[in-house]
Amino acid sequence: MRMSPLKLLQTIIAAAGVAMVMNSGAFAQSKVVATVNGQEITEQDIEFARAEIGEQIASIPPDQRRGNILMYLIENQLLAEASETEKLSEGPDGEKLMKYYRRRAMHDLYYQRKIRDTIDDAALKKLYETEVAKLKPRTEVRARHILVKTEADARDIIERLGRGSDFAELAQEKSTGPSGAQGGDLGYFPKGQMVPKFDEAVFKLKKGETSEPIKTQFGWHVIKLEDKRQSKPPAFDKVKDNLRAGLVRQKAVAVITNLRNAAKIEILDADVKKALEAAGQRGSSSQ
Repeated sequence: MRMSPLKLLQTIIAAAGVAMVMNSGAFAQSKVVATVNGQEITEQDIEFARAEIGEQIASIPPDQRRGNILMYLIENQLLAEASETEKLSEGPDGEKLMKYYRRRAMHDLYYQRKIRDTIDDAALKKLYETEVAKLKPRTEVRARHILVKTEADARDIIERLGRGSDFAELAQEKSTGPSGAQGGDLGYFPKGQMVPKFDEAVFKLKKGETSEPIKTQFGWHVIKLEDKRQSKPPAFDKVKDNLRAGLVRQKAVAVITNLRNAAKIEILDADVKKALEAAGQRGSSSQ
């Protein structure tokens, strides 16, 4: 006696620990948001689907995503029912496909429970503090500049500044560089980020000073130093997600390596085995 696709899917979910993404309560107690031919679609189903297709709908406006997820679930249910009616899970191909999806569900569950969820905020904070301790403060400057074609144009800018013209307004009016629209503001940057002649000139200035005309491959610059400071590490909240992704990758590599080393893996396809060995991958083991 073969299971229908719907019943087999329920078995897979049960074997996977009922849910991979749980917001509140048990699966059976999750709020019902829709029904399809009497079959319930719950908040828990929406969370499952959000984890599955979240990246695919990232470009959709946030207020429309929930509706798109629900329609995705409705279509899933309709197609699953049609598959059951057609008995598509019967036969070797259907059974192999359902077996594959069960393995994938178990893979995802293990990844979440034993890898991703083991990285807590305490571990992230510890890594953040370790990395911050390695950072050496460096001088950063904030500058504006006006880029023009000739030295004469640059000296005319300096003359107008001497008569009291506003630097940012002149940059908007005269600069041919992309920062002109922002009043020539280049933001904060460390030594070595700009072309050498520009870099040398700006770091010699004192706060509030304006340079003589500086020639680079882009043209002639008049530079004003707005501020100088020691760099600060990025705030924890700004790098938290990147830190988590890095730790998850490290943990995943370690877990997979241990599982592979403990497993007996035999690659029976000679061509694939040769390609893996050429790429430095472990093809078989008797451990």
